[in-house]
Amino acid sequence: MPTFKNLIKTHQYQEDIKKSTFISICFPIDSIATFAQGLSRFADPQATHNCWAYRLGQQYRFNDDGEPSGTAGMPMLAAIDGAQFDAVGALVIRLYGGIKLGTGGLARAYGGVIAKNLQSAPYKWHVPKTCVHLQVPFAYCQSVHVFSAQFNGQVKQESFHSQGADMQVIIPDENLTQFKDNLQNASKGQIVFMNDPAI
Repeated sequence: MPTFKNLIKTHQYQEDIKKSTFISICFPIDSIATFAQGLSRFADPQATHNCWAYRLGQQYRFNDDGEPSGTAGMPMLAAIDGAQFDAVGALVIRLYGGIKLGTGGLARAYGGVIAKNLQSAPYKWHVPKTCVHLQVPFAYCQSVHVFSAQFNGQVKQESFHSQGADMQVIIPDENLTQFKDNLQNASKGQIVFMNDPAI
């Protein structure tokens, strides 16, 4: 599974290119709705252009907002992908300064300010994780908590019933096998592992 970067918080970078000011704003998103909220919050209705792009897993879109087709949104998306980011929205506000840049110049300007923004933006590497469903006898509930903490996991849910507890634990993929092996050994095979959807 490819690793990618997640933006920790909104980050801004600004550059003047041939008298036009390009203000780039990159912000974390977790849905199309949060992208739309960010766009309406940061866009400048007085600006000549508000061009944008986003990447959210397999979903992506971009918009040239009146610039020649392919000169703004697409280079911005390419800059996001080139910097290995995901779950990010990007906006470039252009305040026109009277000098035309040409299509190549525009593409370099829009892609460039996003690339420079993301080079200095605070990020963390995304860690692929799996949600494991367990049926746990009472005697081993504490073991699940102990091993979850030991392998950088988190007990997401636990519901008790007469036989013990049903638990959901989120574990980094790289620790999953060890986590399962330790629990199986500790419980002598009495903990039952259910389906493991990736998250």
